[in-house]
Amino acid sequence: MTLTDRRGALRAGAAAAFAGAAAGFLTNACSGTEPDAARGGSEHRDPASRDPAPREPAPAPRPPDAPAPRRFPGLPVEIASGPRDRPRVALTFHGAGDPALARAVLAEAEKGGARVTVLAVGEWLDAHPDLARRVLDGGHDLGNHTQRHLDVNAMTEDEAHAEIAACATRLRRLTGSIGTWFRPSRTQHAGAVVQRAARRAGYPHVLSYDVDSLDHTSPGAQAVVRNVAARIHPGSVVSLHLGYADTLAALPPLLADLDRRGLRAVTTTELLT
Repeated sequence: MTLTDRRGALRAGAAAAFAGAAAGFLTNACSGTEPDAARGGSEHRDPASRDPAPREPAPAPRPPDAPAPRRFPGLPVEIASGPRDRPRVALTFHGAGDPALARAVLAEAEKGGARVTVLAVGEWLDAHPDLARRVLDGGHDLGNHTQRHLDVNAMTEDEAHAEIAACATRLRRLTGSIGTWFRPSRTQHAGAVVQRAARRAGYPHVLSYDVDSLDHTSPGAQAVVRNVAARIHPGSVVSLHLGYADTLAALPPLLADLDRRGLRAVTTTELLT
């Protein structure tokens, strides 16, 4: 082969190689792929292109709603006690005062195996909203003790309804329910006007009591225990308060006295069912 022929063959081979490379590039471009060298190799790809984006954490499940008020057929609108033929009593606490004392009272009750009823003041819930769920999480009843703890018997029906409904609104917002009970503020017994206002607000019954511990007078823990022990019977509903140190100190000996008598402290709902 002459020199001219060899040069022609080399030029033809180079042209063919170029045409093959071009064809390969066009094929990759049309198929949406490219050589590793052009992509930087699989080890250099952006991790986000290989793995799905991290998901947002799932929201925590909403706690179950609190029980709603119940109607107890055969019982009066105002309830002051339960059945006398069963060894049960209800310790009911007005919900106000120092939140640390409130938590300590609840913890002491639970330590002693007692379930109680807390009637919360709306303004107290405004200041300490976590206590609503704390009461329910302990297995206790939670109810309404008006918004501002004023003399509800001195109000007109509309005024009383506004006080009760305002507290009910806070309870619903915090727990999903208006609470199981309503207790009038600044009085043991609700007049007919307050009873009507309570029914308008969604409470079939008004919760009173037949045993007053007088703990709000700060008489000392021993006096609180004596006041309750002298009057309590099966079915009794006892009035106590969360925000008093005497109440906290009285609770262990009071629960011990109930145990000696064979009485069990239960929620008001349990007392009546």
